[in-house]
Amino acid sequence: MPDKSSPPGALRRFASWATTPPQAYGVYLTAVVLVFLLSFYAGTMKPKKTPDGVSPPVSAPRS
Repeated sequence: MPDKSSPPGALRRFASWATTPPQAYGVYLTAVVLVFLLSFYAGTMKPKKTPDGVSPPVSAPRS
């Protein structure tokens, strides 16, 4: 009867490789830099067009 357990998938092998101490530092730093770059890029994008139908805020009545 063949063994039913399959070898671990690529994602599982990468996760076990990435969580060992020497590689974990590099993976963590790479993730931090990637998050910084993506948030910086998202912050530099400008909206294509502002909505035209926005009216100015209504002030409170004076009494």
